Amino acid sequence: MTFSTLEEFANLVRSFPAPDETAIRAATARNSVLTKPPGALGRLEDLAIWYAGWRRDVQPRLENPQVLVFAGNHGVTAQGISAFPPEVTIQMVANFEAGGAAINQLSDAFGAKMSVHAIDLDRPTEDFTVGPAMEDEECVAALRVGWDAVDPAADLVVTGEMGIGNTTSAAAIACALFGGTGADWVGRGTGVDDDGLNRKAEVVDWGVSLHKGAPLEVLARLGGRELAAMVGAIARARVERIPVILDGFICTASASVLHALSSTALDHCVAGHVSAEQAHANLLAKLGKAPLLSLGMRLGEGSGAALAIGVLKGAIACHSGMATFAEAGVSEGG
Repeated sequence: MTFSTLEEFANLVRSFPAPDETAIRAATARNSVLTKPPGALGRLEDLAIWYAGWRRDVQPRLENPQVLVFAGNHGVTAQGISAFPPEVTIQMVANFEAGGAAINQLSDAFGAKMSVHAIDLDRPTEDFTVGPAMEDEECVAALRVGWDAVDPAADLVVTGEMGIGNTTSAAAIACALFGGTGADWVGRGTGVDDDGLNRKAEVVDWGVSLHKGAPLEVLARLGGRELAAMVGAIARARVERIPVILDGFICTASASVLHALSSTALDHCVAGHVSAEQAHANLLAKLGKAPLLSLGMRLGEGSGAALAIGVLKGAIACHSGMATFAEAGVSEGG
């Protein structure tokens, strides 16, 4: 499957494959005879069955997770909406590549293969208070970066991001897709003060008033290259039937574009955590996603989702490795 226009990408999303119902039924049956009381492992049981359905395997293993970090720069930083200058994006990409960031440590801790994809950092998107952040062709190119970054041999995908100004872009996308005002969706991001927070809200309101349209047009006009790349990666994972763990507010806002195209487009995704960014919980509620973790994190990079790999690994290990009552010679409760 391929695409060269936003319309072709939208059509691809609307034809996404569904999970394997036979595998789901078989995994559910297996779960019912494992050596534990019914429901004793709580959400871990649901996670394992969900994963089995997408991997089409009654007793799956999670052995090849992939973490993808995308980076981009934003012209909207000209409006003074960030506590850090755009140069920090380039500096943090170098830190990722040197193995010095939190996401490097978390990827290593859970056996994930991590790669960094910097997208035209020397060419920020346009300031969306003046004009569209990206033209359609630029957005398609960024979608392709994410699409091509997914390894079809992976059995889990985590998408992360780095881009000074991208919480403002994410808030604008959320506001355009779900309504409300900028104040409902902006947060402190990298640490802006009260004046900076108010400025972000005003910038979001102005951008949303300028740029109306279909979901992918919202992504192009208000988004960034790294946000579009995450959309492309999440879509490619669905086509390959690879489950996805969503990260924080920026990742979730990006994924919301797919949800806006099709209400089932994120069925292969779970929310890794709820971040301290004030609008993330509301955004997850809009998507019907209950977070696996709530630890007050707001780093981005894919860090909260990477940490949640451990939860999913635990769920799958129990489901696939536990003995059944018959195998263990244990009498089932009555």
